[in-house]
This record gives sequence, C-alpha cells and structure tokens, in this order.
Amino acid sequence: MSKLNEHHPSKFHGIWALTKRELKKWLKEPIILLMAILQPVLWMGLFGKAMNIGNMFSSGSFSNISIPNITLPGYLVSPPYTSGNITIPSAILTQGFQQMFADPNFAPNVMRNIFGVGDYFSYMSVGMISFIVMFTTMFSGMSIVWDRRLGFLNKVLSTPVSRGAIIFSKVLNASLRSMFQATIILALAVLFGLQVSSTFSPIYILAVYAAIFLLCLGLSSVFLAVALRSTKWETQMAIVNLINLPLMFASNTFFPISQMPSWIQAIAQVNPISYLTDAIRRLTVMEFNASAVMFDFTFLGIFAVVFSFIGIALSWRYLTK
Repeated sequence: MSKLNEHHPSKFHGIWALTKRELKKWLKEPIILLMAILQPVLWMGLFGKAMNIGNMFSSGSFSNISIPNITLPGYLVSPPYTSGNITIPSAILTQGFQQMFADPNFAPNVMRNIFGVGDYFSYMSVGMISFIVMFTTMFSGMSIVWDRRLGFLNKVLSTPVSRGAIIFSKVLNASLRSMFQATIILALAVLFGLQVSSTFSPIYILAVYAAIFLLCLGLSSVFLAVALRSTKWETQMAIVNLINLPLMFASNTFFPISQMPSWIQAIAQVNPISYLTDAIRRLTVMEFNASAVMFDFTFLGIFAVVFSFIGIALSWRYLTK
C-alpha cells in the first residue's frame, strides 16, 4: 500500500510542495521580506497620519474664519416674519460657526456620517489591507513568467502534478503572504490609534482571513490566467500597471463610494476590492451588520469560484511546456 502511495502521491502533496517552494523563495529573500514589512509601516505611519481629514472639521481650522454679512428674505428667518429682506451681521454668523466647530463631537459626527467611523485613520488603515492584498495577488502572475523563463515550469509539467495544482499553489502562496501582511497592518494600526467598534470580537479576525482568501483566490486566478502564455515579464508589468490604479481608486479603499461621481460608483459597485474592504471594516471598525457582511462574502465567494474555475480551465488549455 505504501509503494502504491509513492507512485501515486496525493494531489495535495503536489500543491503543498509547490506552495512551500514559493514561500521559501520569499523567505530567503531578506529584501523582499523586509519590504513586505516596511511597506505597511510607511503607508500607515506617513499616508495614514498625514491624511488627517477629521482635523479639517476641528475648531483650530476655523479659528480665523470670517463670514460676510448675509441678506435673506424675511420669510426664511424665524418669526416674526417680514415681507422685506433681513441682513444677518457678520459677527453673529462668525461666532455661530466658531461655536459649532468648537464642539468636540462635531468632527467625529461629520466623519461618522461620511466615512462611517469617527476618524479617517481607522477608515484608511483597514483599506490598506485591501491595498496590500491587491498588489500581492497582482504580482503572483509574475512568478509563473519567471518559472517559464528559468525552465522550472517545464520540469513541473513533466511530473504527475496537475496543471490546476500549479495554479492553486500560486494562489495559496499569495493568500498566505497577504494574511501575513494583513496581520502586520492590523497590529500596527492598533499601535497607531485604530479605534475598533464596540461590536468587535477577536474571533472576527478569522472571518477577515476568510475574506482575504476569497479575494486572493479570484484575483490571483485572473492575473495568472493573463500570464499563462506570456514569456516576457515586461508584458505582465504593463498589465499590472494598467489595472492597479482603476482597481484601487474605483473602490472604497480610501474614500466612500457614496461620495464618488455616478460613473465611478457603477465601477466601484462591481469591484471586488470594495467588497473585501467593506467586509473587513464591518468586522473591525464599523458596527457589525450580519446581512451586509453576508452579502460581501457572497459576492467574494461567487467572484472566487467563477474566476478560479476560469483560471484552472485556461491552465489546462494553455499551460504548456
């Protein structure tokens, strides 16, 4: 029985062997590993703290505000109503606005109405997870181009390992790397001042990992399918550079979809990055909404199944020596 298993190894054995090779390549490159750790640090520490949108609505931003006199029709002003125009002095308007912005709850309330959280850093730091996942999966297709050029792909295709296992090993590698970086981002975000919601539970981290895996499964399959017939890394880089900005900015990674122009909203509503970001935010920094989270996971699940099937089907047809 053992001899039979030696000649007919499990399919999972081939997947794990190829995945372990990819992870070893990553871990043995100290520069790449260091960049994987430093990139979230730089984005969280520099971009996250520099974009202090909540400070725009604080009292300090309006300490020197000066509003001119405003003339309004009498029927728009509180009783007694008059038929003529009423001029509201500049001093009264300026004082009223300064008192409004001096309220310590004003800025958090504005941020909560626009972004759904009390501060922009919490909103953006969670979006950084989607940002890192997107770039990690995009470059997963690059490895198959190098494997082809270095001759390793020909050796693997000569073994009993299925073509689907080759694709899935790349997907699994991207998923594990993304989860590792997501863990770093969340840990740093807490140190930098991330404000989790009152409904947050540590068990939700497992759901965050599940959402990341679903996006990696679908998105990696897309870029691997594009790279199956490519022999030049320049071609893959051109495709990555063409797609990364629309995927990132036509989503809710850095800004709410509701505040975007209508034509961008149409793109963002079918962008899988938006659903990953929304799911993670509702699990961590926003009030938990079971129906909304289930909808996000349903979309990500359908996206993962459809595009992974397409990627595996194309690998059987086009993944050749």
